[in-house]
Amino acid sequence: MRRALIVGINDYPGAQLRGCVNDANAMASVLETHGDGGPNFSTRLLTSPSDAVTRADLRGAIERLFEGDCDICLFYFSGHGLIKSTGGYVVTTDVKKYDEGVSMDDILALANQSKAKEKVILLDCCHSGALGTPTITGGHVAQLGEGLSVLTASRDSESALEINGKGIFTSLVVDALQGGAADVRGFITPGSVYAYVDQALGPWDQRPIFKTNVTRFTSLRSIAPPVPFDTLRKICTYFPSPQHEYKLDPSYEFTDKSANPVNVATMKDLQKFEGVGLVIPVGEEHMYFAAMNSKSCRLTALGFQYWRLAKEKKL
Repeated sequence: MRRALIVGINDYPGAQLRGCVNDANAMASVLETHGDGGPNFSTRLLTSPSDAVTRADLRGAIERLFEGDCDICLFYFSGHGLIKSTGGYVVTTDVKKYDEGVSMDDILALANQSKAKEKVILLDCCHSGALGTPTITGGHVAQLGEGLSVLTASRDSESALEINGKGIFTSLVVDALQGGAADVRGFITPGSVYAYVDQALGPWDQRPIFKTNVTRFTSLRSIAPPVPFDTLRKICTYFPSPQHEYKLDPSYEFTDKSANPVNVATMKDLQKFEGVGLVIPVGEEHMYFAAMNSKSCRLTALGFQYWRLAKEKKL
């Protein structure tokens, strides 16, 4: 059971936006399936002007999202955000003074009360960083229940920008979900999405905010792994212990006259490991020179973690 509520609002009286419906459609499209086309999230898409998305509509949809017991619930919102003395708000189409939309504190409370194993909230709106720092604590303490992760486009004091009909934040999140934030196994988690977005934005850009209270990250999406699992499991064969150095020689290089087909096949696996940061040559800059100069290669710190997973038969 994986549910997602995806909301994009362009249609505001006197304050039209252009990119939010595009952003919502892009998020729904990428979340509905994994990289292999298999089903992922069951999504409900609300977009304005196609849908009204009033305060009552949005509040009701959020409550239904977080009802019951499921593996993961994800809420995404793209539209106007507002902050005032009573806290942050996601603005709805029936906005009026003193009743601007749904309170971020209320969204947080509904997520915290949910029985879902994992809850993820993604906000692409101005002042979105206010979610997770309720006004009851003066904004100094993040009140995140267990299993909740929050990723926002900006700090509570910042705007969230659009370029060419797309939100900068959402464009980066979609890129991350399409594979930019995948780990060696092809899994994409809220933490890896944040790392991808954070690295893509400069220090003077809007700054994404990530808040979480989890003991493990559930994968949001998976793609074909850059190293096939059957190859990845060989890491324990090539490296009997984490400290082991695998000895190379020119017979591992297919261009050399002494090339051995078995060794060449092994070298291809080792180069795949090197390409994803699991293995590095010892005393040389490239694996080619390590082979030609009869050096060796060894596991990196990341390589040790995947060695351990393979050893424990968790791959």
